[in-house]
Amino acid sequence: MATTVKKTAQRQGFKTGEHIVYPAHGVGQITAIEEQNVAGYALELLVINFEQDKMTLRVPVAKIASVGMRKLSDAAAVKKSLETVRGRPRIKRTMWSRRAQEYEAKINSGDLIAIAEVVRDLYRSESQPEQSYSERQLYEAALDRMSREIAAVNKSSETEAIRQIEQNLAKSVGRKPAAEAEGDGAQEEAA
Repeated sequence: MATTVKKTAQRQGFKTGEHIVYPAHGVGQITAIEEQNVAGYALELLVINFEQDKMTLRVPVAKIASVGMRKLSDAAAVKKSLETVRGRPRIKRTMWSRRAQEYEAKINSGDLIAIAEVVRDLYRSESQPEQSYSERQLYEAALDRMSREIAAVNKSSETEAIRQIEQNLAKSVGRKPAAEAEGDGAQEEAA
């Protein structure tokens, strides 16, 4: 299997050095475009590095659309995602296993707004009851995906992006500020 690194640095609008969103893994960076001969066929591959996961993925150029790979969101989409987390949480009254599947599908969709909905729906402030382990895992996965994309778009750190998301969560409709909830001892209404 011979590999050659291509000199041309752009395929289907994607170029080397660019950050992209791969739905199943989140934000990665295209490090190279290679050509490999596999079973007698020449395949052009985008080499994508996911630094946080210490993973490199090779995606055939022909499969870019079918896997749902996309460019980073623009500033307007980031703003809309932050507005989404400020909205009222929508918790369906279905079995947790069904909701968990829906949340997982939204996280793996790669859609920043869908991921923001999961963050909004699973967020718990200090004044709210504890989350189950699986709720916490899904919340952290969604927060991680959302913060990585916002950090890449804003060219900031992930820590700064998480702080920005959490500030917007604190402004959320239907949630009392922690100080207010402590002061009157009232339990927060389940949305």
